[in-house]
Amino acid sequence: MANSAQARKRARQAEKRRAHNRKLRSRMRTAVKKVRKAIEAGDREQALTAFREAEPVIDKMARKGIIHKNRAARQKSRLANHLRALQG
Repeated sequence: MANSAQARKRARQAEKRRAHNRKLRSRMRTAVKKVRKAIEAGDREQALTAFREAEPVIDKMARKGIIHKNRAARQKSRLANHLRALQG
């Protein structure tokens, strides 16, 4: 347990940040799941709409440092490839 006042404060701040980051990460995962679900259902229009909504969410998480920028790029690329396969 933290003994100094500074260490106690840092522990409180870390807990707040952790909770906030969890919320943001959850929002991103939900957006990605919506796209995957629409792709699996074969619904091209809904998948495209969900992808357009998920893309800025993924970018924002990378910008804020919640996820790595390469992971964001990889996720968007894979979802786009699945969408392309659905269209073709």
